[in-house]
Amino acid sequence: MSCNSSGCQSNCHKSDDQLSDSPPPPPPPLAAANNSNNLCLKCKTNSPITPGSLSGDEARFCADCFRSNIYGKFRLAVTSHAMISPSDNVLVAFSGGPSSRVALQFVHGLQDRAQKNFEASKDKSLAVFGVGVAFIDESAAYPVSSDKVDGAIQDIRSVVSNLAPPTKQLHVFPIENIYATDSSDGKDRLTKLLDAVNDATGKEDLLLHLRMLALQKVASQNGYNRLVLGSCASRIACHVLAATVKGQGYSLSADIQYVDARWEIPVVLPLHDCTSQELNLLCHLDGLKTLQPFDSPPSGINGLISSFVNILQEENPSRECTILRTAGKLTPFEFNRIPETDDCNVPLAIRRRQKRYNLKTKESISSELFCPICNGPLKNCNSLKLSSLNSCQSSRFNAACCSSCQFQILPKDPSSMENFCSLLPQQVVDRAKLGNCRLREQIQDCLLSDSEDEN
Repeated sequence: MSCNSSGCQSNCHKSDDQLSDSPPPPPPPLAAANNSNNLCLKCKTNSPITPGSLSGDEARFCADCFRSNIYGKFRLAVTSHAMISPSDNVLVAFSGGPSSRVALQFVHGLQDRAQKNFEASKDKSLAVFGVGVAFIDESAAYPVSSDKVDGAIQDIRSVVSNLAPPTKQLHVFPIENIYATDSSDGKDRLTKLLDAVNDATGKEDLLLHLRMLALQKVASQNGYNRLVLGSCASRIACHVLAATVKGQGYSLSADIQYVDARWEIPVVLPLHDCTSQELNLLCHLDGLKTLQPFDSPPSGINGLISSFVNILQEENPSRECTILRTAGKLTPFEFNRIPETDDCNVPLAIRRRQKRYNLKTKESISSELFCPICNGPLKNCNSLKLSSLNSCQSSRFNAACCSSCQFQILPKDPSSMENFCSLLPQQVVDRAKLGNCRLREQIQDCLLSDSEDEN
């Protein structure tokens, strides 16, 4: 029944034929949809970055907001985990790739801001942390021409020198120098050591461990107390799966945290929450020069895992972050925290933040046993066997290593172990001896003395 009112908006006065002939009502305005597609999701002012360069909400940011978002992740990691304090001397590991390039740029940005605050303050009481840069020359391990290496080093010097003051010292360290400084055959020993490893995955992993030894040596010899790595979420996600496949599940949580203080110089990962896709785009937007003179595609297990994660990432852009969040539920070790400090030069806010995260002093860092090669923590039940304590040195070294290193790095022939041990850097051998001593201390009450053994 119609109301027969021409002013009625419900069209109840019209017949069904009239309704079918009338045009459909206009659609609602699409201003909101157009705005979300054509304007930055955050500032609602600028146009978003190039479509297809990223996925997720980051693809809807403009260049300024995207840059601010990535730097915000970096700064949150640094402040939340007390990675850098004003009294620190920080060494940035620089390979020339996008991740290490962004890490260097962001650490430089923090230092530049601290320097401006220092100059603006009246009492000049707040110190500015120092920054150095380390480049590990791995030409002894890769078939790379000397001209290419020299050109890469010149480019790296140019990148570091073009950063604004304070001046940052560049340390170019040949990886064969991990052997004693008075050793003239370091390159030959390194080549023989790598050739002694038949497994492709084991050779890559061994070179990775030697690179960390080189960085630690640079930091220790030049007075640095922090080592910044550019490891990002993408690389950590690959490591999670690779370590699981290699049987390194127990030590996995030690490698994926923001802080790793099991080393003499604590290692920090301020780009822990940034993906490689984001860092590549940031280098492109800011014109940050990158170079990778020793860039070789991974092989073996590492190569398979890298390809697998790339396929997952193409299907779902959040896969890497999902892997990282899942692994993040693992319980960290005590050494995954920056040691607490009583230095009066460290601001009170940083010291309170350290206490909030229950950070331990250096003396109370876990007394876990560590693999002498990869420095991974060992389970007490899987650590050195009692029978190995009185065996020969090569057998003790084999027993001191984790199962992954035993399977992939150490030679299968027992007769080759002595020669293999002679090619290792002294730091690795000393770590194995320390593990033997710690095990003796733990089981001292269970061992028989010489007099008791005779009876």
